[in-house]
Amino acid sequence: MPQIAQIVETYASQIFWLLVTFGLIYFVIGRAMLPRIQATVESRDGKIADDIAAAHKAHAEADETEAAYRARIDAARAAAQKATQEAKAEAARDAEVRVKAADAELAAKIAEADTRIAAAQAEALAGIAEVAAEAAQDIVSKVSGATVSRDEAAGAVAAALANG
Repeated sequence: MPQIAQIVETYASQIFWLLVTFGLIYFVIGRAMLPRIQATVESRDGKIADDIAAAHKAHAEADETEAAYRARIDAARAAAQKATQEAKAEAARDAEVRVKAADAELAAKIAEADTRIAAAQAEALAGIAEVAAEAAQDIVSKVSGATVSRDEAAGAVAAALANG
């Protein structure tokens, strides 16, 4: 059959050139392009490894910085707490001094008031004794018609107040 004979003659040369072309492409890509691609991949892997190492280093530095920050914060917190406690103690001492001063002032005012009350009470008692003596004089003169001296009425009132 002529069609089959034609296939062998036509396709045999095409298969030959196909194999030659693929061979050339294989050697060109394998020998020329593949090393460049591998170099690019290796370079990229190296950059990625360097970036990861830099990231680990930065992470470690960040951890150190954070630890230092926390230490400074803790120290500042302790100093603030100490200052607060000192301020509270100072305020308590000041308050105690003011309370003692106020207590002394109040005690002085109370003593002064007690003195004034005692003087007013003595004056009132003297006035009561005097009024009572006059009243006793008037009552005795009105009831019995007798005359009592001022000294006798004052003595009788003093004796009644002392007993009563």
